[in-house]
Amino acid sequence: MRVLLDENLPRALADALKEHDAFTVQARGCSGMTNGEFLRRARGEFDALLTMDRGLPHQQDLSDLGLGVLVVRAPSNRMEHLNPLVEPISRALSDLRPGQVRTVSA
Repeated sequence: MRVLLDENLPRALADALKEHDAFTVQARGCSGMTNGEFLRRARGEFDALLTMDRGLPHQQDLSDLGLGVLVVRAPSNRMEHLNPLVEPISRALSDLRPGQVRTVSA
């Protein structure tokens, strides 16, 4: 699965998701774009968006983007808080379908 990590998630998480082709917004040249803008650019290129932005699913119409959204809930975006979630994130991404929004929590 091709996964785009939102700006609020570290590159180290992309590296930790070994079962998936994970890229950061920064690596894709989308830093500083609005959520709507980078989501439109991700259409057709990615299968899922991984984010810590809990409001994103309520702020954007995700139904026609052709990708799923996985919201990560952790105390912070530091790898010490994200490492325990790597396996649950990877499993959730494998089951995620286009237009679906799911949450993984610490």
